[in-house]
Amino acid sequence: MFKKITNGFVKLIQRFLPDAFVFCIILTVIVFVAAIPVTGMNPMEVADAWGSGVWGLLLFSMQMALVLVLGSALANAPAVKRLIRRLSGIPKRPVGAIAFVTVVAAICNFINWGFGLIIGALLAKEVARRLPGVDYRLIIAAAYSGFVIWHSGISGSIPLAMTTLTEGAVANTDGAVTEAVPVAATIFAPWNLILVVVIVAVVAFVNARMHPEGQNVVSIDPGLLAEEEVVVQEPSTPAEKLENSWILSALIVLLGAVYLVYYFIHAGSILNALSLNIVNLIFLLLGIGFHKTPIGYVRAITASAASAGGIILQFPFYAGIQGIMTTVGASGVSLAGAISEAFVGISTPRTFPVFCYLAAGIVNFFVPSGGGQWAVQGPIMMPAGLALGVNPAVTGMAIAWGDAWTNMLQPFWALPALGIAGLGARDIMGYCAIVLVVSGVITALGFLFLVPLLA
Repeated sequence: MFKKITNGFVKLIQRFLPDAFVFCIILTVIVFVAAIPVTGMNPMEVADAWGSGVWGLLLFSMQMALVLVLGSALANAPAVKRLIRRLSGIPKRPVGAIAFVTVVAAICNFINWGFGLIIGALLAKEVARRLPGVDYRLIIAAAYSGFVIWHSGISGSIPLAMTTLTEGAVANTDGAVTEAVPVAATIFAPWNLILVVVIVAVVAFVNARMHPEGQNVVSIDPGLLAEEEVVVQEPSTPAEKLENSWILSALIVLLGAVYLVYYFIHAGSILNALSLNIVNLIFLLLGIGFHKTPIGYVRAITASAASAGGIILQFPFYAGIQGIMTTVGASGVSLAGAISEAFVGISTPRTFPVFCYLAAGIVNFFVPSGGGQWAVQGPIMMPAGLALGVNPAVTGMAIAWGDAWTNMLQPFWALPALGIAGLGARDIMGYCAIVLVVSGVITALGFLFLVPLLA
């Protein structure tokens, strides 16, 4: 019965889900049309809101592109690749391989979402090369499903944004947050860690159960997954010797390490001092160190930059969608505000985190960016939560979990993994839809029953 439902989802998605960029265009049209009656803006005003917002996420886009590119470059370091090959030899059966890839990808996503997306896809591809009987579509979907917990991890943009009281962070809470919220109260809160462990365990089990049998397995020729060996010539000229000097790389890593030690000592606590920029700096230094030579890292970054193509193309459009969603019209409310306020209006102190989570999941379809989500919902949800007596850390994490949740049906963030695998969104999103349902139920129940006990 379970596999019949899975097959139904897979066939439905393969038939109707368009390319991620087309999906983005369709969302733009939907938001444009919906904004007119809800906000009271006329078509020209909506177009102006879109155009004014197109370049509104440039800084965040660069940060997100760096998360992905730096994580990808580190994942492609020879030492890391050797580790992936060793890990790929652990599972011996296809079903076990699906669960194994899910767990490893989730752990890596918790550490850094860009790193996790790439490591998961590379591990899935290597496992498929070793185990021809594994379903190739499902194992790539399993790798991507680990992304469902990324925003509860240490590269989560919303919990990291709440650690510093910059002008933008304060504005995003409409004055509700007047002091920094440490990651000890968000990412490393006991209730959040328990929720992460439960979600990963259940999703791994569900993914394994979805593995098809017999002729329904879609495998791939292992020969098609073999990588070409890169031949590195011995440096001969002074310029080439400089390019291949490990000493230059070591100097930069040492400089960065000194700065990080200084930074964390003065911050007082590593957990309280993590920010998106600091996480990116750490991955930059690790990448340079693991690739050993400057030119080796240059090649890795050049190869990894292609994975950021989707961000570069689509983020301006999602920023435009965000511009429409957040613009207040003659009715006195924005489209995003109307969605959020509808959930706030039916909330109690007990149910508010759940409705906040669900509202974030809906908004994420139109603004699939943690920073964009924070900009859209922070000014509405944070004051509302404070008025109901809900801990700001819980409200912020409810938005973060909702943002990550519906990525399972939003093809945008699957682009890097799909590029590595050579698949399209339609190939994996049917499986991811099952993960969407399962993780959504568990997380909602967690915010309803677990969080009130431990927060």
